[in-house]
Amino acid sequence: MAGTAGALALERDRARFGLMAVVFSNLAIAGVALFGVWRLDGDKAVMVGVLTSAFTAVSSMTTAYLGIKAVSNTAQSFAMGDGEARGPSAPTAAPPVAPPTVTPGPPEQRTP
Repeated sequence: MAGTAGALALERDRARFGLMAVVFSNLAIAGVALFGVWRLDGDKAVMVGVLTSAFTAVSSMTTAYLGIKAVSNTAQSFAMGDGEARGPSAPTAAPPVAPPTVTPGPPEQRTP
């Protein structure tokens, strides 16, 4: 039982620090983007590019973290036996039937 409590505490700490890393990284990206927009002094074309890149970086990092975390949680639950057991799947279609064998021979002659 002590091993399970230690594993849960470790997983909680990993999730907490991973989330903190993503949040601080997103804040840093947003801060740099805002500083860049402030320094551009109204150049709208470049501001759109900077803000679009910052939004893409923030959304990609957040999505990657959440995806990796979801897969990790799923794998951990299956490894601990909490997941649904897989049984043999029922066949969905009849097995394929072999085509009839035809012995090759010369082609038939056509008469005009």
